[in-house]
Amino acid sequence: MSNDYGFNSDDSPNKTNSHLQLPSPIITRRNRTASTSERALGNPLETGKIKTFCREKGHGFVKPEKGGEDIFLHISDIEGEYVPLPGDEVIYRLCPIPPKFEKFQAVHVRIIHLTPEKHVKWDEPPL
Repeated sequence: MSNDYGFNSDDSPNKTNSHLQLPSPIITRRNRTASTSERALGNPLETGKIKTFCREKGHGFVKPEKGGEDIFLHISDIEGEYVPLPGDEVIYRLCPIPPKFEKFQAVHVRIIHLTPEKHVKWDEPPL
């Protein structure tokens, strides 16, 4: 599953952390059903900025460019080599969250513009 933005399922920063067990309703790439994945891929690309992200907790929030509620972001849905920092511009798709599928989380998240601060790669120790 590759396109101009380089989205694929092979570069998740958390792909080898199979010991990480998260409770429902957080749907990670590893436990997302095919129908949920198709629904997310059918949604248009959105843009926004990272509002918060905690590497240790494995999640954060994106502030959508078009406004509205902040969107949940899980570590397994970040693509690319850098740990996001507040202010980084990102593109992403929206994926509905059960049980009612009324709220969304950001998936296929790719940083398109880094803030000037020093960024750490996923395989480097935190600053």
